[in-house]
Amino acid sequence: MSAPRRNSVAFTVVVTVAVVLGALLTLLVLALSGAPTITLLATALAALPVGPVLAAYLWLDRYEPEPRALLVAGLAWGAFVATMAAIVIQGLGGLLVGFTDHTSLAVAAPVIEEASKGLFLVLLLWWRRAEVDGILDGIVYAGMVGVGFAFTENILYLASAYNGTDGMGPGGISAVTGTFLVRCVFSPFAHPLFTAFTGVGVGLAVSSRSKPVRWLAPLGGYLLAVLAHAIWNGSTVFGFGSFAVVYVVIMAPAFLGMIALAWWSRETEAHVLRVALSDAAQRGLLPATDIGWVVDLRARRQARQYARQAGGPQAERAMRDYQQAAIELGYLHHRILRGTAPGDWQTRGQDFLGRIQAARPRIAFPGQVVPQR
Repeated sequence: MSAPRRNSVAFTVVVTVAVVLGALLTLLVLALSGAPTITLLATALAALPVGPVLAAYLWLDRYEPEPRALLVAGLAWGAFVATMAAIVIQGLGGLLVGFTDHTSLAVAAPVIEEASKGLFLVLLLWWRRAEVDGILDGIVYAGMVGVGFAFTENILYLASAYNGTDGMGPGGISAVTGTFLVRCVFSPFAHPLFTAFTGVGVGLAVSSRSKPVRWLAPLGGYLLAVLAHAIWNGSTVFGFGSFAVVYVVIMAPAFLGMIALAWWSRETEAHVLRVALSDAAQRGLLPATDIGWVVDLRARRQARQYARQAGGPQAERAMRDYQQAAIELGYLHHRILRGTAPGDWQTRGQDFLGRIQAARPRIAFPGQVVPQR
């Protein structure tokens, strides 16, 4: 078994075992957190912001869609592994160290939660490095983990609010409403935003030729994630006025800045792909006339629609296969040109070329005749 294959298997085994154990522990915690009806209500409310937030990250991930299995793994890690690890470690810390509630909220929680979430990104960097091509991929994977974490945590907070065990009042529907507004309406991006700093660090690490940057960027990203999380949590200690100030003065600008960075990274990918594929075309790896149909998102959709209209579902499938393989080849070629290619770049490159050569005779772009089989 080759080293890349072993790495993939090791990643899959570790993540799967951790998710299964985390899911079992999550079910136990939810069973003990309140009556089934309240838990179901909390779950339904916590699920409401998940769809829009996920849609935003999938929209960012359109140029080179990440493997769905890895995105789901990130969600599951956040929902089951990171949340349960944070609960267990914070609980043990409270028993052994004797954290006060304020210290636990403002210091311990950010350190532990960002570590438990960021561990998934570290595992990607260690075992599935080739799947992360830069900053945008880091942000997307961090977003998946953050969304999953926020979902489970919101269930627990909403159930605690109803039961009156959150220390914020007698509980009931009014308490649930207040918690829902703060956590699910005004700050659904909080956890994805915090973890995005770690994701940016991981993205910088894979795209840098500097060895110190490869080690220090993820650590720096993690420290920024902890700082942002600590500022956010600390603001709740001093009342709603402080929370509102931090929300408007610090967190909203940080959120907008991360959006701008993600947008810039996404737009840069078009240029990166065009340059890399143009060089690949000069080397005879694919026709230069195909590049526009691969790089431009609108042209990509038009090519798929034309393939389906002219040749049916099989032709559309062949077009998707060709475009995806060409995109992956473009990113790999870019990393080869920069000197940051993964160790298995030759094997991956041959795989992409094989898929391109297998699909190309079966496709035609708008204005051409789709080959009939």
